[in-house]
Amino acid sequence: MKNLIPTAFKVLVYWSFLCGLATAVQAQSVSPSLSEVDLLENTRRWLLAQSSADVQASGVAPLRIEVVVGALDSRLRLAPCAQVQPYVPPGSRLWGKTRLGLRCLTGETKWNVFLPVTIRAWGQAWVVRRDVAAGVVLTQADGVAAEVDWADEASPVMTESAVWVGQVATRALSTGQALRQHMVRAAQVFQAGAQVRVLTQGAGFQISADGQALSSGVVGQLTRVRMDSGKVMSGTVLDARTVQVEM
Repeated sequence: MKNLIPTAFKVLVYWSFLCGLATAVQAQSVSPSLSEVDLLENTRRWLLAQSSADVQASGVAPLRIEVVVGALDSRLRLAPCAQVQPYVPPGSRLWGKTRLGLRCLTGETKWNVFLPVTIRAWGQAWVVRRDVAAGVVLTQADGVAAEVDWADEASPVMTESAVWVGQVATRALSTGQALRQHMVRAAQVFQAGAQVRVLTQGAGFQISADGQALSSGVVGQLTRVRMDSGKVMSGTVLDARTVQVEM
């Protein structure tokens, strides 16, 4: 499985195409006698077709799309309309629990309403195998692959074990819960004052020297190190003993 990580949606590569449906949608024709039930069913089919086609075209993952259409406000009395156009309201996205706009383009009385919808995207990801307390470092034994609803929360799911194994749980995790990015953070591998090895790399050379960490070290993040000469340098933490400085 390939991991889906957000960086202007690397998580949500998928999110973006759904948000763009409004610009690509074709207005659907509706007869003046069309009932509300038929209107909602037509809308559900349109959402399912659009979402499924775009997921397949995106190549993100083999997701199974499920669409649940809510009900219009019972106080509404919509006038007959020959052309109804669905659209994505500003600030909304067709992912999880959201809403879809419906507006009458051709009719004696123009109207614009909002319809609650839920779009579920089922696919493989990692879930918690057993309860995990906050602050615990996760191991391979803490997760199991399963089908989950990617759209159930905004935070991207974990689809590759290498992304979460060795990470620290940011909160208590429950059995069966889908692992998502906001649930873990990188583990601290050394504290301020620790002796570390500093690798200085440049074009065609690499120098290794000892130094003392001036701040705690988290893998993948920057830390400051005082060299034996007294010079202070900033570098990226590679592991519990190594900091890399790029020249």
